[in-house]
Amino acid sequence: MNIDNRIVLKLPKRDKELLEKAAKLSNLSLSEYIVKVAIKQAKMDISKMTIVLNNNDRDNLIEALNRSDEPNKSLKDLFN
Repeated sequence: MNIDNRIVLKLPKRDKELLEKAAKLSNLSLSEYIVKVAIKQAKMDISKMTIVLNNNDRDNLIEALNRSDEPNKSLKDLFN
């Protein structure tokens, strides 16, 4: 893996000390610890915003989207 990108962080001293302590307890460098935790959190955040459909649900969604039905009163009320 080519590691040639850099991020500069500014944070309060107490936050840096906390991260350093956690890194040390994890037997990681500060950079390794921050990257590990940030990547894990980023994956969790992305997965919360991602919908995975099985084939049947996907087909049902596409069929519903392709229907040219007029919106019913409830739907119109929802957007008014």
